[in-house]
Formats: sequence, C-alpha cells, structure tokens
Amino acid sequence: MRLFFALDIDAFIRERIARFVDGVSEFAPEARWVKPESLHITLKFIGEKPVEWTDGMKKSISTLRGRSFKLSIRGYGFFPSSKAARVFWIGIDAGTELIQLASGVDEACMKLGIPKEEHSFSPHLTLARGGKSGSPRRQKLDSPNTKFQRLQEKLAAIPAPDFGTMSAREFFLYESKLSRGGSQYTKIASFELT
Repeated sequence: MRLFFALDIDAFIRERIARFVDGVSEFAPEARWVKPESLHITLKFIGEKPVEWTDGMKKSISTLRGRSFKLSIRGYGFFPSSKAARVFWIGIDAGTELIQLASGVDEACMKLGIPKEEHSFSPHLTLARGGKSGSPRRQKLDSPNTKFQRLQEKLAAIPAPDFGTMSAREFFLYESKLSRGGSQYTKIASFELT
C-alpha cells in the first residue's frame, strides 16, 4: 500500500479552486493539472508499506492530541522558483497549529521507522506540475522553464486569489493507487482534532 497522511479540504473551497483552475489552466496547457477531487494538504508521505503495518500506525497516531484550527487558502506561488517553475501551488495560512500537527505526525511515524522529514513543512496545495520532475526542491539541472510563463503573466494582472477559510477538525491516513488517469486516493482511517 502507498500511504500518506493529509487534511481534506471543504467542498466549498474545492469548488472555488475548481472554478479558478477552469479559468487559468488554458494559460499553461502543457502542465499536468491536478483534478480538484484529488486536492489535499499533505502532512506526511509514507510510501509503500504492507497492509499489516497500518494497524500499528493507526495506534501510534491515535495517541496524538491535536487541536482543531482554522486555515485559510489563498495566494499562489511556484516551486522551486518562478523562473525555474516546475510546480504551481496555492498557499495555506494556518499559523502554528498546522505546523505542529505535521510535526506530531512526523514524530509518530519516526517511532515506527519512517525517516524524519529533511525539509521544513511548507503547507500548500499543488495545482499543476510543469516539469519532468514534480519535486518542489531545487535540483542541480534547474533551468528556466517557460511552461508557466503565460500563466504567471495573467496572474500578475489580477488580485491574488482567496478561496476561503475552513476549520480543520480531522485528518486522514490515505492510500494512493497509481493509474494512467492519475492517482486515486482512498481514506482508510480518520483522526479527530479536538
């Protein structure tokens, strides 16, 4: 099983993002756009694990005591930079609560032998990928990438998008199944934030 932990986003925000993507995707037609139903806020990517591993993970994560919090989804950017853009994303503003949740999930996973994250947590929603690698990190062979140039020009002429604010009350353990039509995500466990 290919696993990860993530927050889901509210339906009204998902719909606003879908309308936004409908309006801007034509300005980056070569990019691979994420389906709105696949959007989520990744807390920790686990990778391939056997089915029996999930019971231990559920038990470990259920001891995590996170609090519910509000988060706002707004703005945009490009990874690793606007000149060498491979990923187009929208931002998430949640204060320290979201960072603490991701850190707690990372710590719980580390106790089960999953390597700790090397980079600091950077909350975002990926909308499109425009390079061979979907990695948001700088790479040795990065060079100017024009796949997002027209999109960047159009976005610079409009106000930064604001998709709304929601309350995060739970997060999920997801299974990801790769297919030719894109990844399929299934929630296999939920964890309440009090």
